[in-house]
Amino acid sequence: MYKEKFAQRLKELIGDESVNSVAKKIGIPQQTMSRYLLCQREIGIENLCKIAEYFNEDLDILTGRKDY
Repeated sequence: MYKEKFAQRLKELIGDESVNSVAKKIGIPQQTMSRYLLCQREIGIENLCKIAEYFNEDLDILTGRKDY
């Protein structure tokens, strides 16, 4: 459940920017970021925190535990 919600929120946050560009800025391999978006890989706490910090987003909102 959380993996799908996280992927949806991440897609919203990335918007029109390229996945590769965002991944580089965050410091996560592009392939890893793509797997998060396709729900093919669970995210670890370190990368989750990096993404939340980059987008200045609350972890509970990012993972779908709370709505905006």
